[in-house]
Amino acid sequence: MRRVLFLLLTMSAAVWAGEDQFNGRWNIKVEGYTARVWWLEVEGAGTPSIRGKFVGAPGGDMDVIPEIHASNGELRFYMHKRYVRESKGANPQRGVYVARLVGDKLQGEFWVEGLEKTTYRKWVGTRAPLIRDRDDGSWKPTRPVELFNGKDLSGWLPIVEGKELGWKVENGIMKNVAGANNLKSEQKFWNFDLHVEFRLGPKTNSGIGLRGRYEIQILEDYGREPNTHSAGALYSRIAPKVNASKPAGEWQTYDIRLIGRTLTVVFNGIKVLDKVEVEGLTAMAHDADEDQPGPISIQGDHGPVEIRKITVTPLVRK
Repeated sequence: MRRVLFLLLTMSAAVWAGEDQFNGRWNIKVEGYTARVWWLEVEGAGTPSIRGKFVGAPGGDMDVIPEIHASNGELRFYMHKRYVRESKGANPQRGVYVARLVGDKLQGEFWVEGLEKTTYRKWVGTRAPLIRDRDDGSWKPTRPVELFNGKDLSGWLPIVEGKELGWKVENGIMKNVAGANNLKSEQKFWNFDLHVEFRLGPKTNSGIGLRGRYEIQILEDYGREPNTHSAGALYSRIAPKVNASKPAGEWQTYDIRLIGRTLTVVFNGIKVLDKVEVEGLTAMAHDADEDQPGPISIQGDHGPVEIRKITVTPLVRK
């Protein structure tokens, strides 16, 4: 009996050997798809208890992966989403993600079952970096940078290549039409304080991307219970402590501090996120290089939003 148990354990170890290298957090660039990047977390690879989380398109929620396996040097997982636009109520499709380690990177492929020819893409995952900066009182403000001059869209670039901009400036206000392009600042920043003044109409939403990676949700949700999709949330990751939204049509403010992965959000004068840890990329992410400065981005492809001020104050060590 002992010999049988020993053989079983030996065989299991052989199957799982090396699979633990899939564990960790991965930032993913998709071939031919520059408007979005993905994020993957794998835990327990090399054991029977493998599990994972994923942020990808379509949608962009941080989803628990329902089915994931690692064996014979291959990581394979499946997501159930509406990858192809269909009539309302249509069943989700099954997305297939397969990867192998090549050096220190995940070399992957993606397709939707039954639609392989039209959905096939290659992707590459790089390990998310360790970022040591913390909001520990050792940072001081430098000269503020006004990202909006009140006159035109100088200093802003479209994120989706080949798509109409859909933004204009009227009476000192940036505004978009529903379904417009997303914007990113030409300038890039590392640690900073960010001040934004914005206004929403009824039933609309937008978002502010920090370093082009982490979205603070903008949403017309006055009076609702807060959740991970509420205004002031780190989108689909961390809910605000309270709902600080004003009614539609009123000007509102965000005062955001990002140092390393430490995030604080003050919404209309109320601290709704207090030095929380940003674990990884969110839905708006279009810049996967987490250890480098990144742009400020504005979501325009949902509902209409108006912005009259957006100021970045870079932070340096005292």
